[in-house]
Amino acid sequence: MLNIGEKAPELLGRDENGKELKLSDFAGKKLVLYFYPKDATPGCTSEACNLRDNYERLMAKGYAVVGVSVQDERSHQKFIEKHQLPFPLIADTDHALVEAFGVWQEKKMCGRTYMGTVRTTFVIDEQGIIAEVYGPKQIKVKEHAEQILKVG
Repeated sequence: MLNIGEKAPELLGRDENGKELKLSDFAGKKLVLYFYPKDATPGCTSEACNLRDNYERLMAKGYAVVGVSVQDERSHQKFIEKHQLPFPLIADTDHALVEAFGVWQEKKMCGRTYMGTVRTTFVIDEQGIIAEVYGPKQIKVKEHAEQILKVG
């Protein structure tokens, strides 16, 4: 997993509309890059809606927000439309970004083991350096924006 103090990768991926997003697109802003397991699941929806509800506050403090999961563009478009999400979602279908950040890991549920995205948020500073990392045990999906704003 990438750690605090490390440079984030320049190429982030393609959003729900197929637009390529790069770290340099967010120059001068702090980037909240949050990785989540799956569109339209309860925890992921709570997290996205919490960030949506606090989006103006985050922007006022100099943050941009981008979500990442391995679902495709169509899935992301539906998720954005249903919940009026004001920020882009990267469709990391080839797992390039989840692997680059180290959040594609072995998971266990109901006695089965599988590979999946571990809920993790990276706050990247204006120079592209990882300033903060929130792991799955730290993230409170219904209060995540508050967690970020307390630090920033």
